[in-house]
Amino acid sequence: MDRLPAWMENLEDEDAAFIRRFVLASGSLKEMAAQYGVSYPTVRLRLDRLIQKIRLAEAIQADPYEALVKRLAVDDKLDFGTAKLLIREYRKTKEE
Repeated sequence: MDRLPAWMENLEDEDAAFIRRFVLASGSLKEMAAQYGVSYPTVRLRLDRLIQKIRLAEAIQADPYEALVKRLAVDDKLDFGTAKLLIREYRKTKEE
């Protein structure tokens, strides 16, 4: 294999390490929580955010602006309500 899949190219090293640990833990969130020394819901939230990042990476090709706004929301740099508003207004301008 010559290169990483597109969804992996923009992941941070920390995300790649999480994926590696997740696979080695056979997908056990309980084991992941023990390894990281955090609660199960904390690991679940981390996994959910990683899933969102992967979905966003796949969406970038479709619309880079929407993907950027969604990524900012996933990274807690923009609240979800504002992200939805920006995307809704952006889509309106594209329809015109």
